[in-house]
Amino acid sequence: MYRVLHTVVPPVAKAVWRPHITGLHHVPDTGPVILASNHLSFADSVVIPIVVPRKVVFLAKSDYFTGTGLSGAASRAWFGGLGMLPVDRDDSAAAMESLQTALEVLERGEAFGIYPEGTRSRDGRLYRGRTGVAHLALTSGAPVVPVGLTGTQHLQPIGARLPRLAEVTVSFGAPISVGEEYAGVPRGRARRDLTDRVMTAIEALSGQETAGAYNDGPPDA
Repeated sequence: MYRVLHTVVPPVAKAVWRPHITGLHHVPDTGPVILASNHLSFADSVVIPIVVPRKVVFLAKSDYFTGTGLSGAASRAWFGGLGMLPVDRDDSAAAMESLQTALEVLERGEAFGIYPEGTRSRDGRLYRGRTGVAHLALTSGAPVVPVGLTGTQHLQPIGARLPRLAEVTVSFGAPISVGEEYAGVPRGRARRDLTDRVMTAIEALSGQETAGAYNDGPPDA
């Protein structure tokens, strides 16, 4: 299903929305890589896989995979076909399970997409990154490619059921590799420092104003 959707959807979507894409050469063709992006819209998890030639795996809430009837089957086919994996967000252990799932994706040599802010920004500002992205990079050794999205909040505004026409830009930055600079550094400090480096790169790509705080708003979809 992924091969079918990725053959059909990207050309159609690019023809309709004509996204402006820069720095795509920073995404390696093969091998494990973490795509760390800002988060403005539900559509972000569709936009990134559309513009990246290789498969990018995101996590999606398990409700999208448990529906019944034709609508449930269509939902499973769509989200599964986009390369998304289900996660139970109501489970108290979901965060750790999500990180383990992400590590398994990276161990297979695939690309994993993550939003360090944790949830969508409802005011357009860039919020402080949570350290899960650094945990994945430091544990797996995979490079982090920062991604800056602009305009996706207009593509599918919060509350909108269907996407709209909007100018969208997707900017990829130079990979941030985990080197020897973190050898011997306390785990917590290393995660915080690497996460801040990633968020600084995302800020430069997206041009967003920084909020200087964590995004503790309502969880998104």
